[in-house]
Amino acid sequence: MFRTEDHDPFRVLLYSHDSVGLGHIRRNLALAHTLAADIPALTGRAVTGMLLTGVDHGTDLDVPAGFDVALLPGIRKGGSGYQPRHMQVPMGELIALRGRIVKGITTGLAPDLVIVDRHPYGVDGELRKALTKTRRKRPGTTIVLGLREVLDEPESVAREWERIGDLDRFREIFDEIWVYGDPTVHDVRETGEVPEELHDLVRYTGYLASGRRWVPETDPTELPFVLSMVGGGSDGKDVLSIAARATVPAGHRHLVVAGPQMPVEDLAEIQRVAAPGTRVVASVPDGLATIRRASAVVSMAGYNTVCEVMSTDTPVLLVPREAPRQEQLIRARALSASGSVDLERLADLTPERLGAWFAGAVSRSQRRDSIDLAGLAGVAHRVAALQHDVDVKEFRRVAV
Repeated sequence: MFRTEDHDPFRVLLYSHDSVGLGHIRRNLALAHTLAADIPALTGRAVTGMLLTGVDHGTDLDVPAGFDVALLPGIRKGGSGYQPRHMQVPMGELIALRGRIVKGITTGLAPDLVIVDRHPYGVDGELRKALTKTRRKRPGTTIVLGLREVLDEPESVAREWERIGDLDRFREIFDEIWVYGDPTVHDVRETGEVPEELHDLVRYTGYLASGRRWVPETDPTELPFVLSMVGGGSDGKDVLSIAARATVPAGHRHLVVAGPQMPVEDLAEIQRVAAPGTRVVASVPDGLATIRRASAVVSMAGYNTVCEVMSTDTPVLLVPREAPRQEQLIRARALSASGSVDLERLADLTPERLGAWFAGAVSRSQRRDSIDLAGLAGVAHRVAALQHDVDVKEFRRVAV
């Protein structure tokens, strides 16, 4: 149950399974920073918490004060499903180990709020025991499933919900489903990406765009410049191989950011084909800081990079990944229809077409005020409202 004593901080646990890419942990980091900054002002209580992640980011994670990070043994996607990333043990043993770690942390932290990113019970059900125990021992804990605004084609998502199983049991554990988007752009209730039996749990927050934390660059790239980036970079070679060969607009330079997860041989190949005026780097200290200074951006259509670009009025051309999931293509099409982004499919992208887009984009801006980009503030206010509801119930119980 939410604690009401002023000296007792509000405790938050954010879980992301993290098998590939940086999207899940970046989304949870954005939430952690917002909760750490806003909840004390909204409720009068300090915030502390833990981020659970399956990807080792070394010292690169910008963790808010009061939060810590617990690293789960890594997993990766293989041809037959998830596999251990490093450890040479059967997958069942690895999941059992991850599950024990999660259960121990959840028991020790005794969170007031648990936000599970994307997969309700984690990988192969590793969260089930921890969430079930939390619900039984601490019924006042708010447990939320956080979803990006697009999951995938409805048929694929339906199979995922089938694997989740009993929806009545889901309702016993989860209080709400937060969708980090704007239903006027894409509505998971209308597409069938969330089962009808759970529609009453859905709360739209807005895109997690406005108010994202960023750290100004200490050694900024010479201005002006255009920017190409592909998130973590593990699947971005095809896009950047084309982008790096595009003609750079007059009076500009071109910064190509490969991402920290791009294989070194792919990075080297992109550097070899880069056009004059183009600089290819593995990473930058803060992607949003770089986006804010760019004249135009080319990007894949992962949720977090899209949110970062949409927090500005910088023109963006999205080149979505189309396999093995359709999520990025669905997102790019929906946002393109709203006028918030431009769209080019990889099969149609050429250095010449991209060079022409750059040339036109550097002299304009792209307004995005028709869609809800205030999801971070939306989450903070929802958490404050939920705390108030529980505190009122506790007050009434004590009074009676």
